Amino acid sequence: MAPMLTLSDVRAAYGESEVLFGVDLTVEAGEVATLLGRNGMGKTTTVRAIMGLLPASGGEIRFEGQPIQALPAYRIAQAGLGLVPEGRHIFPNLSVRENLIATAANRRREAEPWTVERVFEMFPGLAERRTSMGALLSGGEQQMLAVGRALMTNPRLLILDEATEGLAPLVRAEIWACLERLKGEGQSILVIDKNVEALARIADRHHILEKGQVVWAGSSADLRADPDLQRRHLGV
Repeated sequence: MAPMLTLSDVRAAYGESEVLFGVDLTVEAGEVATLLGRNGMGKTTTVRAIMGLLPASGGEIRFEGQPIQALPAYRIAQAGLGLVPEGRHIFPNLSVRENLIATAANRRREAEPWTVERVFEMFPGLAERRTSMGALLSGGEQQMLAVGRALMTNPRLLILDEATEGLAPLVRAEIWACLERLKGEGQSILVIDKNVEALARIADRHHILEKGQVVWAGSSADLRADPDLQRRHLGV
């Protein structure tokens, strides 16, 4: 069986400024994988290249064995990639319920698709705010809504860019609990975040990005066993 997602020697640039210099990354089906690194190393650019929001200038991106780097962003989303973007980008003038309904799709005809009520069961706080406009939600509520909105597309692969950045500790804990639950249900996930301890507990595979290249990849056990690696590539 082909991996869920494979990046091979992927390069990308903003105009004349090259940012990715040959990124290699793999996410297996049912696996939680991470993309780690300091700010400015190319993590969000990698996500943008995967999602077709920034054309890859070289290399290959395959989703479930099929090349997708030449597809427009909407076709990549329709293929089964769901994105929780950095900054959330929810619809501010729609209610919580309307935000969720707006993205609902079950293109693969899943037997138990994500529904509004299922999202509310995952995030009870959203159920209480179901009629509130997106602009009136707290940052934590907006992040939960962004996760729920991505799940409503019934993605084969869920990608979270800065999953818990700027959130209160209780909200961060809720997001991590959500990801653990999704992993238990077999959801494939690629997550970017700075909380190495939480990621090491949840994830199966880690990739460290530095200056537009993956400089290390390994398991959570490998990452925990090498504190010097964390200091070199992840320390502030």
